[in-house]
Amino acid sequence: MPPPAPPTELVPSERAVVLLSCALSALGSGLLVATHALWPDLRSRARRLLLFLSLADLLSAASYFYGVLRDFAGPSWDCVLQGALSTFANTSSFFWTVAIALYLYLSIVRTARGPRNGSLFWTFHVVSWGVPLVITVAAVALKKIGYDASDVSVGWCWIDLEAEDRVLWMLLTGKLWELLAYVMLPVLYVLIRKHISRAHAALSEYWPLLSEAPGLQQRASVADRKLVLIPLIFICLRVWSTVRFVLTLCGSPAVRAPVLVILHGIGNTFQGGANCIMFVLCTQAVRARLLSLCCCQAPPPAEGPAGLPKAPAPSKMGESQESRRTPVELPST
Repeated sequence: MPPPAPPTELVPSERAVVLLSCALSALGSGLLVATHALWPDLRSRARRLLLFLSLADLLSAASYFYGVLRDFAGPSWDCVLQGALSTFANTSSFFWTVAIALYLYLSIVRTARGPRNGSLFWTFHVVSWGVPLVITVAAVALKKIGYDASDVSVGWCWIDLEAEDRVLWMLLTGKLWELLAYVMLPVLYVLIRKHISRAHAALSEYWPLLSEAPGLQQRASVADRKLVLIPLIFICLRVWSTVRFVLTLCGSPAVRAPVLVILHGIGNTFQGGANCIMFVLCTQAVRARLLSLCCCQAPPPAEGPAGLPKAPAPSKMGESQESRRTPVELPST
């Protein structure tokens, strides 16, 4: 890796945009946590995983906000603290995002061997909190976290660019898991979507016999679209940090391009906001309850566990094996 490039100077407009993104992400993550706390009947297993992802995103947004607000100009104790918190939270967010995809895959595609007890959730906790914690503690103990001149960040601290093995630690503290998520998320969601499509095809001849067929078909269609959006949004948000990481490795001056800096800042900080838009504001059951709460009206009856659409119920006539493996829950609509 070539010697570190000169520091990337953040102009006030860039800082303002990234700070706004952090604030919106923290607000979105907080709203997801609040809906989980307010309405116990919405606490499905899938939304419990989303809760833990929201907690990681909330911590990530808060630590990034402090880093961008301070705009560190050199090493300091709070630079190390902020870098450690954002490293732990960001890495944990990657693990929880993949955990949700894996849970949906096991629940929908591998129903017969799917998660039927808490052992899988304990595994998710151990991996998604434990692995980032071990990596972060090791990085702090070995003095790898520090000032990075905003070439692989946007004002906040991460891996010290003066460290000889900085590339290895950049991979261990985020980039390796980010690259794996780029591969695993699309693969898992494609497999889920193909399975759902096959299940719907198996039930297609019975749609006219089902009294709620139009509503079921509409909810299934929305869920299918969300299956595509989940990995797509993740990649669209995170790819800019990967681009700047590669440019930094190459020693390219393009790493300081204002557009890339802004996209990197928004992409790394807005994950909580994106999840809120998809799973709260664009989820009819949750959105209706929020509107009722704001208007001091009685909340509408729940439409299903966690506001997630129930899979089309197979007809008692000619129920196929494929239809019996149709998922109990799909991603929120």
